[in-house]
Parts: sequence; C-alpha cells; structure tokens
Amino acid sequence: MPAQSPQLPALFNPSLATLGRKTAWVRRLSVISMAVVLVACGKTEAPAGGAPGGGMPPAEVGVVTVAPGDVGLVTELPGRLEASRVAQVRARAAGILQQRLFREGSDVKAGQSLFRIDAAPYQAALQSAQASQARAQANLAQATALAERYKPLVAENAISQQEYANAVAAQKGAEADVAVAKAAVQTASINVNYANVTAPISGRIGRALVTEGALVGQGEATQLAVIQQVDPMYVNFTQSAAEAMKLQRALENGQLKGAGAGAARVKVVLDDGREYARPGRLLFSDLTVDATTGQVTLRAEVPNPSGLLLPGLYVRVRLEQATAGNALTLPQQAVTRSAQGDSVMVVGADGKVSPRPVKVGGQQGGQWVVLDGLKAGEQVMVDGFQKLRGDAPVKAVPWVEPGSAAATATAPAQ
Repeated sequence: MPAQSPQLPALFNPSLATLGRKTAWVRRLSVISMAVVLVACGKTEAPAGGAPGGGMPPAEVGVVTVAPGDVGLVTELPGRLEASRVAQVRARAAGILQQRLFREGSDVKAGQSLFRIDAAPYQAALQSAQASQARAQANLAQATALAERYKPLVAENAISQQEYANAVAAQKGAEADVAVAKAAVQTASINVNYANVTAPISGRIGRALVTEGALVGQGEATQLAVIQQVDPMYVNFTQSAAEAMKLQRALENGQLKGAGAGAARVKVVLDDGREYARPGRLLFSDLTVDATTGQVTLRAEVPNPSGLLLPGLYVRVRLEQATAGNALTLPQQAVTRSAQGDSVMVVGADGKVSPRPVKVGGQQGGQWVVLDGLKAGEQVMVDGFQKLRGDAPVKAVPWVEPGSAAATATAPAQ
C-alpha cells in the first residue's frame, strides 16, 4: 500500500484545516496588540530624569566660577627652630661646688643664684686686701700731714727745699699705694661674687652639668649649665638663590608686587601638619649664597609664650614674599600640565566644553595659582572629565571639595 502524504489528513478532514487557520489569526492579532501597547507607552511616558523625547540627559560636571583678585604667593620651605638667646653658665671662680640652687628645666631670671662655690678662700683674700687698703690709707695720712707741716717751713727757709720735695713725693707715693689697695679690694670682691654663680640672662635652664662636691673652675671656666631664651624663638630656613632671583625679577618687571613689611609674615607648620597659631615676622635675608648648596639663609622671629616650640625642632615655614594681582587659585585636578603648556576646560553658556591655555604661577595650599588666561565669571571644569562625550553639552553644577563640610552634608545616607 503506498505511503500517505502529510497533508492528506487535513484535506480529508475539513474541521482540522479550519481550526489551524483560526489559530494563526489569533497569534497575529496578539503580536499587533503588544506592539501598539509598547508604542503608546513610549509616547506617553519618558524615563525618569531623561531629556524630552526620551534622549539621554546632559552629563553633570563640577565647576568653579572664576573670581580674580589679589593672591599672596606663599612659599613653603624647610626650617629649624633656634633659641633667640643662649648662654652657657660657667664657673669663673675655682673651688668646690657646694650647692645647686635651681630646679632643672625651670625658668630662671637674670641675676638669679644658680650655684654656690666655696667662697672661704676668697673671703680671706678680700679681708687681706681690705687690711692692706687700711694700711695704705694710714701711710697716706701720715705723708700728707708731714707735707703740710713742711710747706710753711720751706717758705721761711727753716728747712731745705730737698726735704720738702721728699715729703711731697712720699705723699704722692702713699696716694698711689691707696689706689693699688682699692683695686685689690675690688678684685677680691669680684672673686667673692664669682663664688655665687648667677644667671646671665632670663630663660629656661637645662640640666646641671656638674654635681655638688665637684672641683670647678680649676684652670678653665667649667661649664655648669645652659640657659636658652625660648620666647621669642628664631626659625632659620633656606631658599634657593635661583628662586629668590626669579622672584626679584618678577617684582622689578611689575608682574608681582611686594608683600610689604606688614604682610611679610611667616607661619610655622609643625611635623604633624598642624599650623602654629601665632604668626612670626621675617627678620633678614642673608647676603651670601652657600657655595655648596646654592641656598640663601633667612631668619624669622616667632613668639612662643607657651613654650610649645623647642630649640632644634625641624618645621616647615610658609612665607608670603609677594602678591599676584588679578589672579586666582584652582584645584590641582582642574589644571592639565604638559610640555605644550598648562590648560583648563571651560564650560560655556551653551554647555559646550572647550580647552583654554592658562599661565600658572605656582602652588599655594594644594592649589595652582593662575596668573592669566581666565576672565571673571567663567566656569572652569574640576570634576566629571570621564563623562565627556565628544561635543555633547554638559550641565555645570558647583563643585564641592571632597571631605569638606558641604560635601558631608550633601552626601547620601548609607
């Protein structure tokens, strides 16, 4: 028997063919309905935050608005603190140290007694000198009386001129002996005073370098302690001679203006990054350049009433030497530095972003000082560079520095 064709059941069964055609029409109507629904939804609803017509919204970028003004050019240099006055306390009289009269590490006043040396030998020498002075004064009185007696007698020729001359010479010699005796008494008094060692200056005294019972001042002036005046303090720092000359040329050409005596202040930054609360003032700049380092030494004076600053401490010094007029500061990420020059991205009124060459004058507080290339009111792009898409416009929003109070307030809650 020959094989049947697959279409034979449908041909011989009209009900099955009709059912198949109805099923195909139902499927077509379902597809058309779903397409109509999707088109209607696309026309009535746009994505949240999208542009009209369903396009992508412009990317938001952080910008800062340019506001030029006078910007002080601050240079940060390494420095070292030094006491404004240093005095070594030494034994100027030889003898046995009997007593220490101060507390180590305390503040002392000028003239305050610090050590006491055995003064018995010097007291005896003083008494001997005083006795010699008394004897010389007695001899002077006797010689003076003899000369006064001979004076009227020589006028009457009762005595010879030679005898009167001898009496006057004896009087002069007695006067000289009295002067020598007075000097010996003064020397002995000085030695007695040296036995009481006093503070030559006011300041903070360190540890005692000798103890009671030590023989001091024998052959040399033994160092007993060191006093340092720590209020105010000196801070010595160095600057490159090339930078100093470059700054001087800029001042002479009118590109910069001097900070002035009232503004030439320095601020000390401690090793932990904190800025010392009290500003100092620049005292002088050395006239000689160090031949080995090419550096110029500068010195500033910083008040230190609380004693927080210590001699020998290494610090950073922020010095304002000049002021740039019509300048501004920008965050470092806003400036692109390359071999061809420095540039920034400026957002126009139409939202288009374009590069702009600028002139950078240095750093200040982690920001670049821009001297030229921008106008007041222009918006410089700081954040969102990765969102740029060719010439597509952007939406400029005020840039908030990360970690600031404003950034913390606007941060979304976790």
